[in-house]
Amino acid sequence: MMPLEPTPANKIGPNGRSIDRDAIAEIFAEIAIEAAVAVMAVYSCDSHARRKPDKSPVCDADENAEAIILERLAVRLPDLPVLAEEAAAHGKKTVPGSTFILVDPVDGTREFLSHNGEFTINIGLIVEGEPRAGVVYAPALRQLWIGGAKASSCIVVPGAPLPPPSERREIHVRPAPRQGLTALASRSHSDPETEAFLAQLPILERRAAGSSLKFCAVAEGDADVYPRFGQTMEWDTAAGDAVLRAAGGIVLDREQRPLQYGKAGAQFRNGPFVAWGDPRASVA
Repeated sequence: MMPLEPTPANKIGPNGRSIDRDAIAEIFAEIAIEAAVAVMAVYSCDSHARRKPDKSPVCDADENAEAIILERLAVRLPDLPVLAEEAAAHGKKTVPGSTFILVDPVDGTREFLSHNGEFTINIGLIVEGEPRAGVVYAPALRQLWIGGAKASSCIVVPGAPLPPPSERREIHVRPAPRQGLTALASRSHSDPETEAFLAQLPILERRAAGSSLKFCAVAEGDADVYPRFGQTMEWDTAAGDAVLRAAGGIVLDREQRPLQYGKAGAQFRNGPFVAWGDPRASVA
């Protein structure tokens, strides 16, 4: 059963149903921490890397972690359909409805295979096209970000208990600095359109990072903008988007609208987007 809503500020359920997104984010966090044990077991040995039909990399960590996540979600949130990356790669792209979960068991497989630590486990809740709860866990960095009604972060070792809210740090985006913006770009993916977009902004500093860590850096107020014009899938972005929105930021598509989810007709592909810490900076 889905956790019921205790406070009006957290009410999000469609068709008169109420869902406590903070409670769901807690469940996601516990599952991600557990799945991280399987991920890190592969990280320290042969990952058996191979290519999927779309030429993107996959390894044992992706498949082992996804199996754990799907098993735990089926027990703890049985009413919510799940769309997961590796299952989708094998043709399981069931249209999930208006409320569903997106799973990327290892976001940043290239970073995982290069052993730079910049990979994450992503689990996000979508309601009526919007990311309303999500967790991003970087097990090699022992850093967890949680997004529900608010956003927070904490340090936790793979397999350890989830720290209570009192031991987490609430995070917020920052106002766009007058002296210039800090921009984040993908470590593994770059393209001319992204470079052209950044050239139009008052960029003071530019940094590279892998996986959904870029969303989390903006959510923490450590950066201001993250553009992505290359192809991504909804499971790549949902969790980080949820954390960023909970921290006060926004992710906009090419038409300056909030990025939408559940795009079955597009095979759950995202179009170009820009993640902003200060929403006012997007119209400057």
